[in-house]
Amino acid sequence: MHRSIGGRFPSPFLSSHCEKTVNNLTHFNKSGEAHMVDVGNKATTHRIAVARGRIGMRPETLELIENGNHKKGDVLGIARIAGIMGAKRTSDLVPLCHSLNLTRVEVDLTVHRAESAVWCRATTEVHSKTGVEMEALCAVQVALLTIYDMCKAVDRGMVIDQVCLVEKQGGRSGSWQRAMD
Repeated sequence: MHRSIGGRFPSPFLSSHCEKTVNNLTHFNKSGEAHMVDVGNKATTHRIAVARGRIGMRPETLELIENGNHKKGDVLGIARIAGIMGAKRTSDLVPLCHSLNLTRVEVDLTVHRAESAVWCRATTEVHSKTGVEMEALCAVQVALLTIYDMCKAVDRGMVIDQVCLVEKQGGRSGSWQRAMD
């Protein structure tokens, strides 16, 4: 394993074989140093991102959540607010992420009894020079982590998985949508 010193990748990482790959990553300059992408000359456009993920748990845990019988209160309501807060604080958590003035954050939590899970879907929207995908992904993660935190006393075996970007719209690269199974 190679270690980074002073924010630079060691020379073996920047071999001629890897240099093209590193130079295609927007958060690294030509020297391999991490940096925040300059979006100053980009046009402001309307951008939307949608992400999703799930947390699987024991059926008894899901029943507590669904029936509102959890001692800590409305698990899904609190997780929804946490997801919105997570989207708003993304640039505080992800070092090279731009701070955005979000125009909309929507967090939907859906109980799926058949798979004993709660699915989260987050939609983020902005008029900006940079994308809003990280905010949607962060909203999903924080909402699901909040469910875990509130329910860990009764079910430490919960699993957060399948977190991914579902779609994005706007910006120079246009629209993208994940092919769903």
